[in-house]
Amino acid sequence: MMLCTISPPPLSFSPLSSSSSFSTLHSSLPPPSSKVFSSSYARSASLCRTRSLPSFDRLASKPRGANHICKAVEYKFPDPIPEFADEETEKFRGHLLKKLSKKDLFSDSVDEVVGICTEIFSTFLHSEYGGPGTLLVIPFIDMADTINERGLPGGPQAARAAVKWAQAHVDKDWNEWNGEDSS
Repeated sequence: MMLCTISPPPLSFSPLSSSSSFSTLHSSLPPPSSKVFSSSYARSASLCRTRSLPSFDRLASKPRGANHICKAVEYKFPDPIPEFADEETEKFRGHLLKKLSKKDLFSDSVDEVVGICTEIFSTFLHSEYGGPGTLLVIPFIDMADTINERGLPGGPQAARAAVKWAQAHVDKDWNEWNGEDSS
């Protein structure tokens, strides 16, 4: 099977002046029957004969590095661990309560804001988190959105504190929980 792309020769144009018209520009182009056009066409066609697509057999053989790609595709993340999710949620709740209580922004609504963040984080850990590589940003966006929708102060600040803690601790704690090296 051969792939061939034939294009006309590159043309140079001079800028149109206000007195130029389309017919003036059109007359400056070489006609398709001219030697310039046909020699370029022939050159493109000869190049096409030298380029061909690899055969199906060559595509079927494994190129170098294909094993790595296949292994990445075949890897299945572990299922969430409910006990890990419970323990991590408690650590998260404690940290967030301590962190947000220091800010005047939340005033009397600290417990409610922490409750919203903790509930969303717990749901994520119980249903979707399966180890390093599966920590998503979506729950933290949901935290900020839910806090804002309920008319509570500091949605973005609470979500930022939550995501910073999660990035620093969740994957590391998962590796410790499973006895894996966290390097």
